[in-house]
Amino acid sequence: MDMGILDFLIGRDARKFIKRKDSDAGEAGRALEELRSSLYNELRTSEGAKRQQQRLCGPTVAMTFNFLVAVGIIMANKLVMGKIGFNFPIFLTLIHYFSSWVLLAIFKALSLLPTSPPAKSTPFSSLFSLGTVMALSTGLANVSLKHNSVGFYQMAKISVTPTIVLAEFLLFRKMVSFNKVIALSIVSVGVAVATVTDLEFNFFGACISLAWIIPSAMNKILWSNMQQKGNWTALALMWKTTPVTIFFLLVLMPWLDPPGVLSFNWDLTSTSVIIISAGLGFLLQWSGALALGATSATSHVVLGQFKTCVIMLGGYLIFNSDPGLMSICGATVALCGMAVYTSLNLRESKESSSKQLAKQLDSSSSKPKTSVGVSTEKPDVKSTTTSTV
Repeated sequence: MDMGILDFLIGRDARKFIKRKDSDAGEAGRALEELRSSLYNELRTSEGAKRQQQRLCGPTVAMTFNFLVAVGIIMANKLVMGKIGFNFPIFLTLIHYFSSWVLLAIFKALSLLPTSPPAKSTPFSSLFSLGTVMALSTGLANVSLKHNSVGFYQMAKISVTPTIVLAEFLLFRKMVSFNKVIALSIVSVGVAVATVTDLEFNFFGACISLAWIIPSAMNKILWSNMQQKGNWTALALMWKTTPVTIFFLLVLMPWLDPPGVLSFNWDLTSTSVIIISAGLGFLLQWSGALALGATSATSHVVLGQFKTCVIMLGGYLIFNSDPGLMSICGATVALCGMAVYTSLNLRESKESSSKQLAKQLDSSSSKPKTSVGVSTEKPDVKSTTTSTV
């Protein structure tokens, strides 16, 4: 009899326990499936991928990432072209972009590449133009750095800033405030003074630098505009434009590279350094695209000039190099101008965000409000009278 009662109690309670556990497991499974589907939809759509990029990689993270990678690739390229003697800048750029394309293809095969926007939203001509100017910008920059001194290269880089301002005004009617113009002028003058001691003129190098200015400005403008106004992420845009860039680099290589690339000594040391340079080239392209998507073309140019001044002052403070008092003063002035320009950007971004918040509040306040939990029916007179008696 005791066993019967025990079986009865255990059976009834066990059924309740098992039923409750099954329902809990079902609810947990449904919640997990909903979370998984929402994350999948967030990453597999161009809008969701762009939101994830903006959430994880803000302006500060993107600019810092780009700055660190740019310093690293300068050191790697000095090893490639200096100690190793690989004096083929277009072919080196081609290796960088081909390596980037292979890595992106691996990402796509592993379903790690963000989804691109629909083809109707961005015409192929825009992607083709971006790939073309990217090949001209990167390839001509390396050729200019080979045939010019660092000072002349920086002087050409300074002229990219007013070119971007003028091009954005002509193409998009984008205005720059007077305070920003003053800050950019201070930055340009400071960088010019800092690099004028290393100014050496070469006619072929000067022609290459002049031909590089417009593609460099258009490259930054198109990257920034297509990411900020469309649902493009950096990796998705790189995947679409890199084949065009590789094609035009193949066209430029016989014209601008010296002969003898096939007879280069591809030993273990040289190959390893070139592979490291190619990996940093992919990171530089990605970080530059992230920075252009998070900020603007002008801010990205200012970041490049900031990199030059920091390297110069760092060499003076850490490695006891002596660039001269004039160069140190120019770099310090340039850094002060960059600080003013950054503060103006932060102030404008705060003002724009506050204006957007005010617009959202105005739109929400203009909508008719309904009281929650308050009955709109008329009270029953009889019931009220009865209750008050």
